[in-house]
Amino acid sequence: MNLDQNLKSEIQKALTALFNQSIEQVQVQPTNEGFEGSHTLVCFPLTKLSKKSPEETARLIGEYLVANSGLVSRFNVVKGFLNLVIADSVWANVFSSIYTDQHFGSLPSNGLEIMVEYSSPNTNKPLHLGHLRNNFLGYSVAEIYKALGYTVHKVQIINDRGIHICKSMAAWQLFGNGETPANSGLKGDKLVGKYYVEFDKHLKAQIKELESKGLTTEEAEKQAPIMLLAVDLLRKWEHKDPATIELWKTMNGWVYKGFDVTYKRMGVDFEKLYFESETYLLGKEEVLRGVEQGVFFKKEDSSVWVDLTGDGLDQKVLLRSDGTSVYMTQDIGTAILRFRDFPKIEGQVYTVGNEQEYHFKVLFLILKKLGYPFAEKCYHLSYGMVDLPSGKMKSREGTVVDADDLMEEMVTEAEKQTREQGKIDAMGEEIKNLSEIVGLGALKFFLLKVDPKKRMMFDPNESIQLQGHTGPFIQYTHARIRAILRKAGSQSESITADDLRGMGAMEVSEREVIYRINNFQNKLQEAAREYSPAVIANYAYELAKEYNQFYQTVPIFNEPDPVKLTFRIAFSKVVADVIKKSMLVLGIQVPERM
Repeated sequence: MNLDQNLKSEIQKALTALFNQSIEQVQVQPTNEGFEGSHTLVCFPLTKLSKKSPEETARLIGEYLVANSGLVSRFNVVKGFLNLVIADSVWANVFSSIYTDQHFGSLPSNGLEIMVEYSSPNTNKPLHLGHLRNNFLGYSVAEIYKALGYTVHKVQIINDRGIHICKSMAAWQLFGNGETPANSGLKGDKLVGKYYVEFDKHLKAQIKELESKGLTTEEAEKQAPIMLLAVDLLRKWEHKDPATIELWKTMNGWVYKGFDVTYKRMGVDFEKLYFESETYLLGKEEVLRGVEQGVFFKKEDSSVWVDLTGDGLDQKVLLRSDGTSVYMTQDIGTAILRFRDFPKIEGQVYTVGNEQEYHFKVLFLILKKLGYPFAEKCYHLSYGMVDLPSGKMKSREGTVVDADDLMEEMVTEAEKQTREQGKIDAMGEEIKNLSEIVGLGALKFFLLKVDPKKRMMFDPNESIQLQGHTGPFIQYTHARIRAILRKAGSQSESITADDLRGMGAMEVSEREVIYRINNFQNKLQEAAREYSPAVIANYAYELAKEYNQFYQTVPIFNEPDPVKLTFRIAFSKVVADVIKKSMLVLGIQVPERM
């Protein structure tokens, strides 16, 4: 049953009966902690109908609902807030409908399609902590939409061309001595990243030398021999020089193999990969078409620009004077290509850090000016930076927190802590698998529990704790319930709707848990609207916390009433199922034993 809708319907009946009027939207919200009840009606807007004080309005509505609705057993009024206590028989019906719904928490196909882009790395370095937040966010948003019945297309754009990869290529040519992943023992992405750092080190040394000869820093950077080599490689690539193309393919190939290993451990996947090297030409065609149509303009040096000053922005270069493209050019081509490939998508979500907010404002506006109506269907899922206690990361200086290293450290720490605390009921290979689940679960949950828009501090030690607002706390709650169910055997399978109706009074903690379970679908919809997996992460935590409150205060196997005993086993099973579904949309596994 849909309790919230039924309650709102009964409130509308009360307004009609009491005041001979109704209101389009009634404001019902969760009751604040410390007050009895689960649902609170905000009565201040209703005084226009009642012509009475908020308190008197609330009292009249409460009395009507208790006498006539069958949903409300009692109420209390706090100023203009009407706190409603739902009858135990109603909670029993709510639980019964959830318990018998095999598909609770997921909706059937709605025929709608959506695309979610995430990861989208450069091919000049390995993935780092920031990429972890990006991948976990994008993957989870995609899974949330899947649970709501959408067909979801997970994609990424691989930035496989441009000056960044040419920097790694230049350094490898100068200092590589034929080094490969095979003969160095390094993952391919780490090997290429090593030469990106090497480039920066030599560039700084050359700039310093040129500055000593009287050049400004800007002049020195442009004239540094290693930078001239990188720029020359970029020009050769755009003119399809065979040797340059071969080196580019080789080094990118090393990176892709390295990325695949990282993605597999992350637990993320993609339906389709787009490559900048394949989309930038379409972008250039669109830019030149825009020049012909007067949407864009050329400067004297032949560079192409768009003037967005009339839209409150500024001028933006789209093609350099030498004809080479910029990121914006590639993104124009990629957006158009995606809507050609998937013409039915209702929207395209770009999971990209908030430092690119201006870029996406410009991109969506350019697409609109080019006449593409799908520009209105594009959304930038902007997220904040991830900081560490040690400070900010810098890729070109080689001070980033490597994604592979961090995942390995989390798994190692998970095994160490659970061994020390004696929480592992497993041996050998099972311990390794469990440590992988707990370590990665801790990492994902900590990065996802914070609203994406907020900058966050990642604390590895805090994230792995079994107590507190952590993934392992929720995983341990699930494992505890699975142990209860193993002990109970088949007892939970015998509960019926008649049993539930005749069970009598429920414990407060039981009502609280059923209320949270019943809210799962609403939380999924809220998470989708906000593009925020944090909604589900915090929901899962609150559900686990409420269940633990129940577990600590209400007996299960010591319960003498066989109906209540069977109910509490079935009740526990539903909690475990919903915890598992909640965590799975976050990309987090939950163990059967822990």
